[in-house]
Amino acid sequence: MLRKITRLGPAAVVMTLMLALPALAQTGVEGDASAAGINYFDFFVVKGGVIAFGLIGLSIITLALTIEHAVSIRRGTIVPLEAHERIKALIDKRAYLDALQYSGEEPTMLGYVVHAGLVEAPNGFAAMERAIEETLDERSARLFRKIEYLNIIGNVAPMIGLLGTVIGMILLFAEIHAADAFPGARIVADKVAIALITTFWGLAVAIPSLSIYGVFRNRIDVLTAECALTVEQLLSVFKPGAQQTARSAAGTAATTRAPKPSAESGATPQPGSASPSTT
Repeated sequence: MLRKITRLGPAAVVMTLMLALPALAQTGVEGDASAAGINYFDFFVVKGGVIAFGLIGLSIITLALTIEHAVSIRRGTIVPLEAHERIKALIDKRAYLDALQYSGEEPTMLGYVVHAGLVEAPNGFAAMERAIEETLDERSARLFRKIEYLNIIGNVAPMIGLLGTVIGMILLFAEIHAADAFPGARIVADKVAIALITTFWGLAVAIPSLSIYGVFRNRIDVLTAECALTVEQLLSVFKPGAQQTARSAAGTAATTRAPKPSAESGATPQPGSASPSTT
């Protein structure tokens, strides 16, 4: 459990900060708020109008995406150890059809890539390498598209906040034009507050979104590289000459472990030769 929390550490910290912002905006310093007669929920949320509520909605979407990505984009769902050991055991036993069937039923990146490589085994190792590379690109691109929504939210949220800033300034100048004089400080502060509050919410949504996007992008890069290395190790037995080299190494090891003939025997027994009969 501690290892899972450690792997999700950066994302969890950013999520905590993102969740803390609305609470801080609503509560603030209660003593100061009471003294000044300010309701921070009204000041930070209600005054922002539709734009502020829309940005808060985007923050909720960001939180939901973060939780989903934290569950689905991890080592256990991309390069699971159980699948690795199972496929390796089948290939070591030369149960290639069983490995093909198992990898086809394994719903992880490792299973997809191994299955694509085994399907091309009759066409040679070069075809297997091409299939592995194409499948890795396709699966990693799918994961990158999956997290792209965080990048979109992170880039669009400040622009929405800027739109609210522009609207607040327009309302201020409209008030000045209608009064044909510079309005009082309360009216000016009210319109400028709208402008600044929407900018605040835009940044409050964008900063966590882009940070979390960077965390998951790096995680996908690392896990994709790990998957490629794992598949290369699993399917290395299909390289030209790999089995012959393995047999030669096994024969050399067996010869090295064989006991030396004793001086009494007078000859070295050859493999397959009959034992001398005693008379």
